[in-house]
Amino acid sequence: MVLAFLARPSLRGAAVALAGGALVYRGVTGYCHLYRLMGIDTRRGRKPSTAIPALEGAKVEKTVFVNRTPDDLYRFWRKLDNLPQVMQHLVNVTELEDGRSHWVARGLLGTTVEWDAEIIEDRPGDVISWRSLPGADVDTAGSVHFFERPGGGTTVRVSLKYDPPAGKAGAAIAAALGQSVDERLEDDLQRFKQHMETAAGAIEA
Repeated sequence: MVLAFLARPSLRGAAVALAGGALVYRGVTGYCHLYRLMGIDTRRGRKPSTAIPALEGAKVEKTVFVNRTPDDLYRFWRKLDNLPQVMQHLVNVTELEDGRSHWVARGLLGTTVEWDAEIIEDRPGDVISWRSLPGADVDTAGSVHFFERPGGGTTVRVSLKYDPPAGKAGAAIAAALGQSVDERLEDDLQRFKQHMETAAGAIEA
């Protein structure tokens, strides 16, 4: 981030460079001024069964109406390697054994982040929920629910909780650069809706 500013000096670049310097300081010393101000203490151990400890990270929830049945939408989503077709930040999703999968996503400034995840709830036509496994670049947990509408179609509700690299500071930097998870999820669900309501979605689901 600092090198990017030196290559192309600008006011926006200066802000990014300052953030980069703060992250380097945090990485070397283990101390974060922002976390202290926010009352967040990351020194306590994390339980392997929990992707993100309570009161940490950020949460996003979005809904979209799709004119397809819950079963159709579930089948598309459950085949996880379909998701990069509708989620632009995803580079690749590889399904492994025992409900586990490996994810590669685009990060800030052309970087990529990777993590392994496991499905913790799977009810066909109803809900899929997941969480990242220890050692992930991004700690994340989430769920997608499919609610059948009385007049036809489905309301899809996606909930995400995540602790990005550099924690809340990283989320703030992403938002400043126009890459907030909130905006991305909104766009992704619109692409999902468009895909599933077309002939392409009907074939691939």
